[in-house]
Amino acid sequence: MRLPPLRRLGASAIALCLLIAACSGGGSKERGATTTGNAVIVGSFAFSESGTVGELYAQALEAGGFPVQRAPGLGSREVVEPALEQGALDVVPEYLGTALQFLSGGTLAGDELADTDALHRRLQAAFEPKGITVLTPAPAQNRNGVAVTRPTAARLNLGRVSDLAPVARDLVFGGPPECPERPFCLVGLRSTYDLGFKEFRALDASGADTVAALAGDEVDVALLFTTSPSLSTENFVLLEDDRRLQPAENLVPAVRTDALRRHGERLREVLDGVSARLTTEDLVSLNRKVDVERRPVAEVAREWLAERGLGPR
Repeated sequence: MRLPPLRRLGASAIALCLLIAACSGGGSKERGATTTGNAVIVGSFAFSESGTVGELYAQALEAGGFPVQRAPGLGSREVVEPALEQGALDVVPEYLGTALQFLSGGTLAGDELADTDALHRRLQAAFEPKGITVLTPAPAQNRNGVAVTRPTAARLNLGRVSDLAPVARDLVFGGPPECPERPFCLVGLRSTYDLGFKEFRALDASGADTVAALAGDEVDVALLFTTSPSLSTENFVLLEDDRRLQPAENLVPAVRTDALRRHGERLREVLDGVSARLTTEDLVSLNRKVDVERRPVAEVAREWLAERGLGPR
């Protein structure tokens, strides 16, 4: 199906990513989408959970009668946030704490870290001047976690992240390429836990490369999302974040304010309906079906929505 050109975006690399996504089959007739120039463009980050939640949004919107265009797996926030701000995307599944830190550049500390309502208010204040509205957060959240293999934990007596301090200089840490610059990754591990690792190895964002590298002892410590199915399928130990580096990371739809005006309150209602039913346990289950069982994302999303009465009627 030939899709219309996306709204113009200043950065040509981002526009190319979106064009590739549009031409790769999003908004197919099988899903009942009628793609027009007024389509709701749903984007996601370049890791599987984000793509799955983006597909939940897309299919729920289609079931609600909205034309949808998909732009999955675009990249990190350095790619996705400008695309949302400049109007190449209408909807992105975001994570409260990380999104707020990325936008504000400020530090999050103390009780605010775990306060979903406080983080939501601050994120809305940060997004509002950019023409973006943050809808209602889901109960579901996914934090960055620090993981080791069970033999490593036993050998080094590791149960908490702070236990790494005496041995980190001898260990290799694996994580996504942006980890060395991220406050909730290596930057925060150094400032909050005083951890300086022997080496950093760039992998993926808690995906198959990271799991394989940790399981195969190519790295000693790895960043894994707390909803990663590998934490139950592999011989891994998630270390306790005992100094509370990681903030609340509830999933929340970030939506262009002009898209809400174009499509009306029904757009908000549909997306909030997905959020209201999405739990952390759901994320773990969805990730297992996609990443371990290798089921198609569209099929997994369709099944989840149907079970909750959010799919086509």
